[in-house]
Amino acid sequence: MEPVPHANANLRRAPVQQRSAERLSRILDACAELLDETGYEQLSTRAVAARAEVPIGSVYRFFSNKRALADALARRNLDSYAERITGRLAAIPAADWRSAIDAVLDEYLEMKRSVPGFALVDFGAPAPVDDPASDANHRVADRLTHLLSGHLGRTPDEDLLRTILVCVEAADALLQLAFRTEPSGDQAIVAETRVLIQAYLARVLEST
Repeated sequence: MEPVPHANANLRRAPVQQRSAERLSRILDACAELLDETGYEQLSTRAVAARAEVPIGSVYRFFSNKRALADALARRNLDSYAERITGRLAAIPAADWRSAIDAVLDEYLEMKRSVPGFALVDFGAPAPVDDPASDANHRVADRLTHLLSGHLGRTPDEDLLRTILVCVEAADALLQLAFRTEPSGDQAIVAETRVLIQAYLARVLEST
């Protein structure tokens, strides 16, 4: 399996100095806030620069357009998600895959409810992409495969990646439904999502 790409691989120029890194963080924070306030269609690089209190040239130093900016925010979200899951897994016994899956779902729900911009840009920009390799759910499945392989007692191979991808696609569809039904996530649909994912993984992981 290919290694996980750097979260800022889509940047025009990666920050080298601490000052540049802090400026990039402010730009992404401003993007997230404006997504909640105006939505993706009304988002503009000029508005992001104004909110971040940086020259417009600073935004274009890193990003060619708003799509690249939103994609970088999505990749930062995925890094944050992975860090949160890693912290949770440290307290879960290695063989306890059910608690590991609960942690994966719980951290997503918490970010959905509390992280600025996450409702519109979780792990992928909302505009359609032409390259299937950059599909958000594939990126999430790849990262989760690396994180969960030890807890699942499996080698992080293509079979496990496919299993995790099925879970990610199913959970994505169901949780979108949950948050369309109720702004904070319909609890009954969330509960059914847990049942579905764990039943599928039990069939796969406990079949031998």
